[in-house]
This record gives sequence, C-alpha cells and structure tokens, in this order.
Amino acid sequence: MSQNTAPTAPRTPGPSPKSSWAEGGTLFAGILLTVVGVIGILEGIAGIAEDDVYVRIGSYIYSWDLTAWGWIHLIIGILAVVAGFGILKGMEWGRALGIALASLNIILQFLFLPYAPVWAIFSMAISVFVIWALATDKTPAKV
Repeated sequence: MSQNTAPTAPRTPGPSPKSSWAEGGTLFAGILLTVVGVIGILEGIAGIAEDDVYVRIGSYIYSWDLTAWGWIHLIIGILAVVAGFGILKGMEWGRALGIALASLNIILQFLFLPYAPVWAIFSMAISVFVIWALATDKTPAKV
C-alpha cells in the first residue's frame, strides 16, 4: 500500500498569545502615555495660569506652590508625549524614557494626591500598566 503524501512545508510558529498580548500592551502603553502627557500639559497650564484652580491643602507635608506644580506637570507632560510618540514609532529610547517617566509619574502623583485624588490614583494605575507593558515586551510596537 503506497500512500501518496505530499511533503508539507515546515510550520513556522506564530506569535504566542502572551507575546501578542504584550505587543498590543506596548501599543496601548504608547497611546496611554501620550494621552496622560497631554492631560499633564493641560493640568500644568491650568496650574500656571490660575494659582487657585486646585484646592489648597492645609498642612500637607509635600505642599508646594501650585505654580511650581503647574510647571512640573507641564514639563513631565511634554516629555511623556515625546516618549509616547517614540514608543508608537518603535524607538528604543521611547521605551526607556517611557519607563522612566511612568516611574517618576507615580512618585509625582503620590505627592499631588491631596490636590486631585481621583486623577492621581488613576494616573498612578495607568503608569503601573505602562511600566509593565514596556518592560515585558521586547519587540517595538510600530504604528
């Protein structure tokens, strides 16, 4: 009995579900970092233009002048937008800058917690996701 079996091409394994998920996470992290950066820019402009936009806290140990907070948010926001675009273009420096800025954002939002508690907690959670997504996936996410 001879069976006519045609040779089959070797199968190339596709991306594993984990790497596909992480790659999508990197793309999403780039978008989130860009959005958080834009919101940080707007938050910074509001703090610089009007010193009474945020509620003043009585005796908070980390209280700074709100204009200073405005400049901090503006600068970090601009850098976050640049890093977000770098991540979306697949640049390695964007990934490194994104991890550094997301880490710094967690610290800054903790210090800013009494002024805007809901946004600060939300922004810290986004930053944790951004750090995870950028640290786990080694392939660039190009748009």
